Amino acid sequence: MKTLYTLIIFSIAFNGLKAQKSNTRITEVKKAVRIPIIDGRRDDDCWIDTDWYMLDQRWLGEVYSKKDFQGRYKLSWSKDALYLLVEIKDDVLYDQYDDPLTLWWDDDCVEVFVDENNSGGNHQYNHSAFAYHIALDYNIVDMGPDEEPHLYNDHIEVKKLQKKNTTIWEMAIHLYPDTFKDGAKNTPVFLKRNKEIGFALAYCDNDGSRERENFIGSEVVDGDDKNRGWINAGIFGTLKLVD
Repeated sequence: MKTLYTLIIFSIAFNGLKAQKSNTRITEVKKAVRIPIIDGRRDDDCWIDTDWYMLDQRWLGEVYSKKDFQGRYKLSWSKDALYLLVEIKDDVLYDQYDDPLTLWWDDDCVEVFVDENNSGGNHQYNHSAFAYHIALDYNIVDMGPDEEPHLYNDHIEVKKLQKKNTTIWEMAIHLYPDTFKDGAKNTPVFLKRNKEIGFALAYCDNDGSRERENFIGSEVVDGDDKNRGWINAGIFGTLKLVD
């Protein structure tokens, strides 16, 4: 009886962990034949015939117009990195804080959510997943296990080019396992075919207010509280790496 009880408890716990990853949208990501040069241009071979995905889910803020904001993105990969190309059309780019660790979410920034092993679950103050806020000055911020913000500028190589109201961001994202420790020597994982990665993308848009005016994401999030990506990796989509 004790053994049966233990098995029941284990089954409940296991199924509960699985249920943490509720978003089942799977996006196949093609391998780059040639590794892109991270320069903010979209003329690399891996971007030419790759599909655009929309950044159009309003997670926070009032209804916005297409003149105010439009976003879309592409993905590719190699053994060393996940590559991301983001096109943002925004009529105002606003960066009010010189200190990258002060209210970083209230400035215009791209936010990249990555869960290396696609496990889902809570990652608010741990590194089972990352919520990288990439500022206009290229500083990259996320919360650490000490509940304080840290810079992770060596996790992502990023460049952007702006022409009028359109900014192209190009990134090489190095993926770290959930054993990552701040202040220690950490090694990013090698990527391979059929690997599944939790992923979401968002943009913090501020046209000059004290707080961000909109937060626009890539994933459909159920319920009234849609600003959960920085806490719960279960709302991420799933990338599947293919040749």
